[in-house]
Amino acid sequence: MNTHDQHGRGCTGPGLRRTRLLAAAGAAALVLTAGLATPLAPTAQPAQAADGKEAKGVKEAKESKQDKKVLTVAVAQSVDSLSPFLASRLLSTSIHRLMYEYLTNYDPKDAHVIPGLATKWESSPDKLTWTYTIRSNSKWSDGQQATAEDAAWTFNKMMTDEAAATANGSFVTNFRKVTAPSPTQLVIRLKKPQATMTALDVPIVPKHVWEKVKDFSKFNNDKSFPIVGNGPFVLTDYKADSYVRLKANKSFWRGAPKFDELVFRYYKDQDAAVAALRKGEVSFVAGSPSLTPAQAASLKGEKNIHVNDAPGRRFYALATNPGARAKNGQKFGDGDPSLLDERVRHALFMAVDRKTIIDKVFQGHAVEGQGYIPPRFSTYFFKPSASQQLAYNPTEAARLLDEAGYKKNADGKRVGKNGKPLNYRVLCHATDPNDKAVGKYLQEWWGKLGIGVTLNCLDNVTDPWLAGTYDLAFDGWSVNPDPDFVLSIHTCAALPATPKDTAATDNFICDKTYDELYARQLAEYDPAKRADIVKQLESRLYDLGYMNVMAYPNAVEAYRTDQIKSITTMPAKAGNIYGQDGYWSWWSAVPANSGDSSDGSTPTGVIIGIVAGVVVLVGLTMFFAMRRRATAEDRE
Repeated sequence: MNTHDQHGRGCTGPGLRRTRLLAAAGAAALVLTAGLATPLAPTAQPAQAADGKEAKGVKEAKESKQDKKVLTVAVAQSVDSLSPFLASRLLSTSIHRLMYEYLTNYDPKDAHVIPGLATKWESSPDKLTWTYTIRSNSKWSDGQQATAEDAAWTFNKMMTDEAAATANGSFVTNFRKVTAPSPTQLVIRLKKPQATMTALDVPIVPKHVWEKVKDFSKFNNDKSFPIVGNGPFVLTDYKADSYVRLKANKSFWRGAPKFDELVFRYYKDQDAAVAALRKGEVSFVAGSPSLTPAQAASLKGEKNIHVNDAPGRRFYALATNPGARAKNGQKFGDGDPSLLDERVRHALFMAVDRKTIIDKVFQGHAVEGQGYIPPRFSTYFFKPSASQQLAYNPTEAARLLDEAGYKKNADGKRVGKNGKPLNYRVLCHATDPNDKAVGKYLQEWWGKLGIGVTLNCLDNVTDPWLAGTYDLAFDGWSVNPDPDFVLSIHTCAALPATPKDTAATDNFICDKTYDELYARQLAEYDPAKRADIVKQLESRLYDLGYMNVMAYPNAVEAYRTDQIKSITTMPAKAGNIYGQDGYWSWWSAVPANSGDSSDGSTPTGVIIGIVAGVVVLVGLTMFFAMRRRATAEDRE
């Protein structure tokens, strides 16, 4: 989870190699059955006859086009890749959820695991073999049947081709063998028990299409349309940094979306996107990643516009460069060496007034930051104890800097070990007004400590981030119901193999104690015990001081009620619309001029038929469903 360029919200761009270690984990089986769907796309210009008049057939086609129900979504993020093997940005991965089915999905009401391409699954007693039953009523948009062989091919490709493992390779690191004994049976054999087996967030692609691809590191899936898929939408057109068009898949097994087309239209300027909403040129605005308080306030009460303001699934933080390094031990980048001192990191964060950020920058549309995982995920929410809390205390911050040897000179400037005044470069996203606003406060707060701040606001922060040429950076991720992925990006295993490679690391953190806790939580299938270990992980990350979570922003978004009659939020009570764990919002959306009386504002009107899940006890009481993907918000 977000709408920024690449680094800072945790993703890598097209063609970048990512490696993530998936530690051992145990899990029992669940057996479930379910149903749901979504829309997207803009219209082509009509051809003209030689005399300037429209030909009869063209005119009829135009009139037909005008009858189509089109849902247009304004986004502040561009696509990094349309290949599900490469894409990391929130927009891209959200589009892939519309295009391709995953083995499992998440109930929009409360995010528990439900069937997707697989109708049921079960594990062997030793939890090393998982068998999935693949549904027989899912077809690719070119008419061919989707089978277990497609899933087996997808996973095997990721296991054997480094480029194909760029985005989701962590899921298959622990796979020993994947086979499809029949069209409806998928068997995955593991090296060690793995607790994410009902949360494999991997788009399953059609083998007969993708086996023709020669180089997965360069193929972006954006040259030939329509693109074959089996999700609720079919991608029909795309223009980089402009738009993505999709049409409703009328044969989608959960049922066709009610909108005929869905269009994601890119706006670099968020005010322009809001203006387009006012004019009715777009149906929905997601923001960058949310609407600003001023924009939200200006839209509230306006005719035919509804503002959705709900607790978000992301955090907003400052990440400190701990000294960029690769797995081979080679150091690179030019992060300020003073930041290697924990006392300095703590001092900086104790000079950040989180309450002011909430009140002045977010104007109440956020919750004050504490631990790594937002309070929306109460099971894993961590709150530091009074004794360990890095509360706002400029006096103590100054004392720590003195203690660390960074004292003020005659000009009141803190001096580094090299005799030069400390001046930190802070990477910020040019498209995010919050970064700039908070940056101004940092210049004021840290300036009082005698430290200079240079804001480096860029459209694309990926290059300096991956190169380690920064001191601090605005960071943030969308967190999923299972926090494994956002935890994994701070492990030593997430570091790049060499300085020339890229990987899943967020900001080059590598700590042995953290890694040991990470492996334990991934191997623990008891929900309460695992939650406790996750909180220990968050506590360790907090104490290290490399990540300062300043806020948990609300999901602030808006749509036109004269275009959208109803739409599903996730979770049902006070949830977000854009960037969901699934395709429920766009699939459920009901056109305002539709005669459909269903109320899509809650999952009641969205779910076509979730059949009760039967928990299969295999050597344990219950499997706690897990989910990996925190889609990056920023480095996208």
